[in-house]
Amino acid sequence: MSDQSPEQAADQIAETILNQTPPQHPSLRLVFEALVDVTDRIDLGTGPLGPRFIVPITGGIFRGGPGLETLRGKVLPGGADRQQLRQDGVKELDALYELKAENGTILTVRNRVLIDDPGDQPRYAMSRIQITAPEGEWAFLNRRLILGTLQSARPARSAVIIRGWQVDG
Repeated sequence: MSDQSPEQAADQIAETILNQTPPQHPSLRLVFEALVDVTDRIDLGTGPLGPRFIVPITGGIFRGGPGLETLRGKVLPGGADRQQLRQDGVKELDALYELKAENGTILTVRNRVLIDDPGDQPRYAMSRIQITAPEGEWAFLNRRLILGTLQSARPARSAVIIRGWQVDG
């Protein structure tokens, strides 16, 4: 008779399954990169979660990564990046804007960014990008997880550089 409880036995089985199943290492593929023009941020006041801001998006360009060279065009003006400054100093961004490909296709981009810039350590700026595309050449983007990076283009240009990476298993 075993000295293990049913819970301990179940935990041991779970450990065995984890040990016998190799991890699936995701790979990344550059889907697009964009230079997104922005204007100065506008203070929206402090809400219940802290200071709020909005940064208007005024245009820019984008291009596809390797193998997606025909994915290129303009960032349309009219989008915006909503920002929430948390009490711990981390900034949460929620940007919504459109890309117009050279073939006329309009892609809607929602980019949710987490920025941690402690000053004494490297800046962390990563995101989850959701692209909504119509049926057609770029519809596969609706069905993929895209991780993003965010870098400033200043002082060369009042813009940010967004790179979107498709996660493959």
